[in-house]
Amino acid sequence: MPYSQSNGLRIYYETYGEGPPLVLIHANPFDHRLFVYQIAHFSAFYRVIAIDLRGYGRSDKPEQAFTLSDLTRDVLGVCADLGVRRAIFAGVSVGSGIAMQIALDHPDMVRGIVLVGGSSRGPRNIEDIVRGFEEQDLKSYLLILMRRYTAPGFADSPIGRWTLNLFVEQVDHLSPRAIAQVFRARASFDMSARLGAIHQPTLVINGALDGSLPAGQETASLIAGARHVVIPEAGHACCIEQPEAFDAAMLDFMQALPA
Repeated sequence: MPYSQSNGLRIYYETYGEGPPLVLIHANPFDHRLFVYQIAHFSAFYRVIAIDLRGYGRSDKPEQAFTLSDLTRDVLGVCADLGVRRAIFAGVSVGSGIAMQIALDHPDMVRGIVLVGGSSRGPRNIEDIVRGFEEQDLKSYLLILMRRYTAPGFADSPIGRWTLNLFVEQVDHLSPRAIAQVFRARASFDMSARLGAIHQPTLVINGALDGSLPAGQETASLIAGARHVVIPEAGHACCIEQPEAFDAAMLDFMQALPA
């Protein structure tokens, strides 16, 4: 199995296809399979690199405090191991924060960024979220969170049940403390004052029912030339809820990028 250890931890990743690099960075509380549809679609045109953030999937699960910068270095370590010097970075929620930080601190690496959710700040009710990892059964709590991040009814549809259950089937291999630290790392980082320094092509995507929609609108307004697309009948995890509309928006953006 492919792992990067550039940042002192084992970070799992998978690669698919050939072409310009496209790095996919998932959200809490999912793993790289959040992009199951995009991997299948975009690997026909791009070299798709899908990463398990620390705390998730097959990556290491440290339970001590870490920062969004640590998570960003994990992603950059995968890129370094694969010889990727310039890529499109697409992230959902905490993944969008990582993509933003790469655009700000490593602009020469960025061909374009796709920010799903797109908030430049973390959630304000972070301790309420984290408390659930301390007090509730992990499988049940993960499903509660994923229901919040998808449109009403999605979790109870046949495809919704199948998709969300992917992320809890191996719950015994997850650490609630490690996942809580990912949430804390995102919540402690605010990039809103720096967004004007992003000059790379940017696409912000929100579901129409996404609680982060106002934050995504703000981010798009603060980045010069950013596009903002709203996906109907979708929540925060719109890439798995409405993959056809999501992929169309992403592909339209990526095909217009300069080489």
